[in-house]
Amino acid sequence: MENAELERLVNAVMKSPKYRNICEELIRNTGRRELSNRRSLREAIKATKNKLHQIGGAYFLTRPSYPAWLKKLRVAKERGNQEFKKVCVEIMNYHQSTRERLRVLDEFYNRVFSLLPPVHSVVDVACGFHPLAIPWMPLSGEAKYHAYDAYVDLAEFLNGFLSIVDVEGRAEARDIVQNPPAVRTDLAFVLNTVPCLEKIEKSAGLKVLESTDADSLVVSFPVRSLGRRKKGMREFYEAQFSRLAQGKKWAFRQLELGTELIFIVQKEL
Repeated sequence: MENAELERLVNAVMKSPKYRNICEELIRNTGRRELSNRRSLREAIKATKNKLHQIGGAYFLTRPSYPAWLKKLRVAKERGNQEFKKVCVEIMNYHQSTRERLRVLDEFYNRVFSLLPPVHSVVDVACGFHPLAIPWMPLSGEAKYHAYDAYVDLAEFLNGFLSIVDVEGRAEARDIVQNPPAVRTDLAFVLNTVPCLEKIEKSAGLKVLESTDADSLVVSFPVRSLGRRKKGMREFYEAQFSRLAQGKKWAFRQLELGTELIFIVQKEL
């Protein structure tokens, strides 16, 4: 009976245009938890959709136009680096997380990478549109880039983007909490991700940070809400990260750039 209800929940969620591009693995895992916490299938479907919106849908400022964007990127690439960057900025402006970073793009990557050893490989966890910032990153010439997000169509778009910028790597849609990336890298980006993950599962943020197999982590938290209110967020997330790092063999430095509180973490693996 439980399996039958879960299948009905997954099918109901995936029929919705808003959620059909979220990877089935994440829908299934989220739905399983909600079924155990709700009184009815109807309540579980509604709660699952709400969780999926909180961790992903709320950040899209427009319906993505991936085929048109890829075409525009290819044309811009032929016209030179400045034109290409201009189009990358235009696209990043449509996602709340990367939009907040646009005012400090140069400073963000200059400051962050100045505190890191040379980077030859990257994993980008719950990446959103962040891989479009690759042109600003001082990566090594043969760097590999691995990106993970919840959306299948976004992963396909990012694979096209990686091909255009001629960066080796792959984007993939998966549930990063229950099925963390197995790739080993120099650097992991976990940007504005922990608060979203913990809307699904309370311990999810720590689980992802611990399971990410990278020498260095760049972990960020928002200091303003999506509604632009501060609400003591800096102090809250500063304390939260201190709790997450407690007892770990991590050395970290703290920055604040734009609307993000950033921790540069060196893991002792």
